[in-house]
Amino acid sequence: MSDMMTFQAIVIACGTTAFVASLWFLRRFLELKHERALRNPSERLTDRLDRIETVVDATAIEVERIAEANRFIAKLLADRVEPTRPLARPERVITPH
Repeated sequence: MSDMMTFQAIVIACGTTAFVASLWFLRRFLELKHERALRNPSERLTDRLDRIETVVDATAIEVERIAEANRFIAKLLADRVEPTRPLARPERVITPH
């Protein structure tokens, strides 16, 4: 093989290696860019999550108020009603047949 062919083979091998490495670098760069975009929530999403959090907190407070009112009413009803006495056994009645 002549010196020129050897040089061409080396240049082609090095060029191919550099090309493949640059494609790998570009692919990895795009993957990292996509991952960063997924990690950072958008401003719109952050606002929506804040509103959801506010609604959940308000709902929890209202549920607690309802539970407290239910306990209060149950206590009032329990205090108002007299305990029931067992009914006296009725006398036996003999009916003609």
